[in-house]
Amino acid sequence: MCCNGGVLLLRPAQQVRADAEAVLRAQRRRLRSHGVPGRLLLVGASSVDGALTRGDVDLHLRVAPAVFPEVRDRLRDLLVVVHPGIWSPTLATFAVPAAALPRGSVLPTGLALTPEGSEHDLRFTRCWQLLRADADLLAEHNAVKLASTEDDYEQRKPDFFDHLLHLWPGHPAGGAGAPAPPPDRRGGATP
Repeated sequence: MCCNGGVLLLRPAQQVRADAEAVLRAQRRRLRSHGVPGRLLLVGASSVDGALTRGDVDLHLRVAPAVFPEVRDRLRDLLVVVHPGIWSPTLATFAVPAAALPRGSVLPTGLALTPEGSEHDLRFTRCWQLLRADADLLAEHNAVKLASTEDDYEQRKPDFFDHLLHLWPGHPAGGAGAPAPPPDRRGGATP
């Protein structure tokens, strides 16, 4: 679905946005029905106008630090654990099972759980905030994808996001005076 002989197959985010937002709404309802607290956001390329995406959905669940372990354990029962080797005290990653996606959705969906204010939380919120605010940085992001193979991109992606975090303090959309990340395009913030 994402690659052809190692080459990334990309499409404009606008082509998957409606489906990505439907996934977001469905997962908010699902998490709320299971009593999962936090703020669920749509992040990743599918959340940014003008971005190129592999056609997947990235969700970010931000929770109060005190409830992170409890929420992580609860999500183990609701979602599929992925990339356990990158888990840390401030990050847990999951896949949303196809059966939990809205009817007709075929977009692979991942969910990253972070405690608010943690290193991983700031990485997700700040990087996507900069990409939404700066067309030149978004063009750089798209160029990295266009110049990459599937394996290459997974190696180059962390370096690019490290670059964004380095720019944060002096960037007009970043720094200490930057507003909090928007709740999401539909206004609902809590799952």
